[in-house]
Order: sequence, then structure tokens, then C-alpha cells
Amino acid sequence: MTASHDFTAKPEVTGFFDPATNTISYVVSDPETKACAVIDPVMDIDYAAGRITHGSSDKMIAFIKDHGLKLEWVIETHVHADHLSGAPYIQDKLGGKIGIGAKITEVQETFGKVFNEGTEFQRDGSQFDALFEDGDTYSVGNIPAFTMHTPGHTPACMVHVIGDAAFAGDTLFMPDGGSARCDFPGGSAEQLYDSIQRVLALPDEVRLFICHDYGPGGRQIAWETTIGEQKASNIHVGAGKTKEEFVKFRTERDAQLSMPKLIIPSLQVNMRAGEVPTDKDGNPVLKVPVNGL
Repeated sequence: MTASHDFTAKPEVTGFFDPATNTISYVVSDPETKACAVIDPVMDIDYAAGRITHGSSDKMIAFIKDHGLKLEWVIETHVHADHLSGAPYIQDKLGGKIGIGAKITEVQETFGKVFNEGTEFQRDGSQFDALFEDGDTYSVGNIPAFTMHTPGHTPACMVHVIGDAAFAGDTLFMPDGGSARCDFPGGSAEQLYDSIQRVLALPDEVRLFICHDYGPGGRQIAWETTIGEQKASNIHVGAGKTKEEFVKFRTERDAQLSMPKLIIPSLQVNMRAGEVPTDKDGNPVLKVPVNGL
């Protein structure tokens, strides 16, 4: 944690729920300067039809324009396996810099092999404008922000703390949702537990915004909680659950899970900062590795 961080700064946070992927994207803005950041935007895909559209991102773009905001950052908390990124589409319309954790290079190396990418696919993170290391600082307008490297779900996962708001990606879900799976290449239940403990060391009153919600038990979709609520009642790590308990549960649970519906297109697109790969003639194309995942 950055000791000098101002947790009293309060950005305005607006969530955008995508029912097709149960993803929540965010516009985070500084009320004083009207600067903003977009967190984890979605690009829409009809995978069966091979059709990509941008309705989800267009809603965020319209919100930013309607409220007179200026986009400074498009932040990816990690390389998502369950939705495609709308980052380059939004950047093309509004500007801003696309940022992700520096460990993206490990993800690119791993999945570059899975998808049999040639030497033309750069594995150095150069598709992104900024690569964040643990503890890096930046700002959204006058609101300070810092990054926390939180591996476990993927090697490149990061939590972004902007003022009094933390954006958890898939590191934590709502308290009744628990935590994310750890069985993808490069994942680790041990690492995820340690990462979560770092997040739970933030002040109790910090607002925590999560990337996915599935309405467990039929409850209404939700995406805002607090560090204090997570510490007290998160079903996987709250109320003092031990590392051994977590690892046992997470490992057994992950063995029962099927792959996300959109993992194959998502990984190919998202490790390229949201750009769809092309063939030698420049046509958009996606690969399906057989028995590769």
C-alpha cells in the first residue's frame, strides 16, 4: 500500500452491467476536473455468428460525452477470459491511454504458444500504452491512484485504488460470491490468498468495486461493497479463514468448473489490448486451438 495515498478523495463511480457476460465496467471521474478513467470495458461478440459489435462500449462513450468528461485512462485489471475488451474502440473515440499490469508479458508468452502465434506477435506488452508495476502511482484528474499486483487468478491481475475506490477485477467478488478461479495457466490458489490478504489490508471504509457478479441465490446483481464487509463476510476468505482452508476449497471447486464460454476469443483479443488478430491479408480472424486449454 502507498503510505501517502489520499483515501479521502472520492471519485464518482458509475457501473455498466453487461448481462451477456455478467461483467461490470466502470467510468471513474474526478468531480472537480471532469477527468475520468474507464475500467474493464466490454466489446460485444456473437461467437456463433462470428459478429463483433460495440453497443456496450457505446453506452460508456455516450455517458462520458453527456457528462462533459475527458477520458485520461482505459484500465484493464487483467487479461479477461470471459469477455472481449472494448479498450481500443473507446480510445479511438475518446483518446486516453490503455494500461495493464506489467506481467502481461507472462500471459502473452503463455497464450502465444497456446494459439501458435508467430514471431510477429509481440510478447513485450507493447500493444498497451502503460505497463503498471506493483505500487505505481498515477492520477485521474486530481484524484491520486496506485496499483496493487494481485496474482492468483492470472499472473497479471491488478487492483487499482483511485481515491477511496478500489477496483478488484477478478481478485474478489461480492462477499456472497467469494473469489475467482485459479486453474488457468499461471494461476495459483496460494498466490490468490496472499493477494487477497493485501487487498483486505486496505482501510475498512474503502469502497470495493468488482468486475463480475452472478446474483448468487437469485439476489439482484450488485457490484459495490467495502473492504470491511469483505473481511467480515466473504464466503471464501472472510472471518479469518486460513490459507489452507482457502487453497483446499479453491482447488476442489476449480476442478469442477467448465471453461468460460468466450475464453478462446477473449484471450486472443485481450492479450493484444483489445485488437482482433488478423490473417496475412489483414482480415479479422480467430483461432480455435484443439485440446490446447
